[in-house]
Amino acid sequence: MTLGVPNLKTALQGPLQHLEEHLLQNQMQVEAWLREQWLETPAPFYASVDLRNAGFKLAPVDTNLFSAGFNNLNPAFMPLCIQAVQSAVERVCPKAKKVLIVAENHTRNLFYLESLEILRGIFEQAGIEARLGSLRDDLTEAISVDLPSGKTYLLEPLTRVGDRIALGDYSPCLVLLNNDLSGGRPEILENLEQQVTPPLAAGWSNRKKSDHFTHYQAVAEEFAEQVGIDPWLVSPLSLQCGKVNFKEKLGIECLSDNVEDLLGMIQKKYDEYGIDKEPFVVVKSDTGTYGMGIMMVKSAEEIENLNRKQRNKMSSSKEGLEVEDVLIQEGVHTFETIGEENAVAEPVVYMIDHFVVGGFYRVHTGRDQNENLNAPGMHFEPLAFAQSCNTPDKQGEPDAEPNRFYAYGVIARLALLAAAREIAELSD
Repeated sequence: MTLGVPNLKTALQGPLQHLEEHLLQNQMQVEAWLREQWLETPAPFYASVDLRNAGFKLAPVDTNLFSAGFNNLNPAFMPLCIQAVQSAVERVCPKAKKVLIVAENHTRNLFYLESLEILRGIFEQAGIEARLGSLRDDLTEAISVDLPSGKTYLLEPLTRVGDRIALGDYSPCLVLLNNDLSGGRPEILENLEQQVTPPLAAGWSNRKKSDHFTHYQAVAEEFAEQVGIDPWLVSPLSLQCGKVNFKEKLGIECLSDNVEDLLGMIQKKYDEYGIDKEPFVVVKSDTGTYGMGIMMVKSAEEIENLNRKQRNKMSSSKEGLEVEDVLIQEGVHTFETIGEENAVAEPVVYMIDHFVVGGFYRVHTGRDQNENLNAPGMHFEPLAFAQSCNTPDKQGEPDAEPNRFYAYGVIARLALLAAAREIAELSD
């Protein structure tokens, strides 16, 4: 039987315990500070955050504003989702009675379809009619798919009349994007009189991961000052390298130099904390990767010696786009393991509005603690979060289940705040 919280294969002492103890001791201050931040910058409608727990460090490595794993959440947390959706709708479109959820174009993945159907159901349980629409040019009539869960997924083509989009005679008050717009901003969604959330400016054709993590670093520094910790304990170091062409080997020297510099910066922090681990960095597309265009690197020589197959793999991204801008990010070891196989696991935390509504573990039996888990062969443990991330136990150990989950929720909300500031800047 899967435990509610995976084993943490590292000595629970020093920085991580220090971090979790600080979060527990300063819970009221943490929550008050976050409330103040949401008043200044409202949270995105929803988001999910991938975290890595190194034992000595707990940090986000990716933030998704178009969450696609609602099917992996613990069903026991659906009441939290329903209440959070009601709160989010009241904020962005108070009179909304109908919502149109815009799906990704790759709609053949049954797990993704299950997620959309559950998201649609959350809206309906919140008292808001919801239907699913598609931007696909080849979709001219509604299609239905019977899902493994027994639910039926119905997808309808979008049409535009004047300054509104609709599904036939279904004219929504609110348009919710679950399409990350990697391929660009569709003209059909431009200048609508309906409220669109997240805004078009938040799509990957407009955003860069490096900008997000610049905002996150600022948030981490402000937060660290509040609780008296080193911001590095909750934030990955990063550098950015633009205009890299892997196929033509252009910009490789810049990339190699930045990898070497970042590895040196990480080693200094490891030396400071007495961490006997080999530093590594993650090289990935500066836009949405969808698990593509990503590699783990332990030396600059690995970049200089990439073979053609590796270069071709790194050059490909979602929607058939080529990778040009590259983010070099500190690799965060994950020492959390789950099950008899001791499979490496990383938590993924889901939020609606500024509320943590659940999460799950991304698990990969074939990957090591310093490898990307968002890859073929991964699976999810939807029942792993046996408790919500909102209820720490101050009488328990810092690594007790509710306290580790609370730490997850705090760090995920810091990433959410960074995303909120990023969107506000993009929308100016």
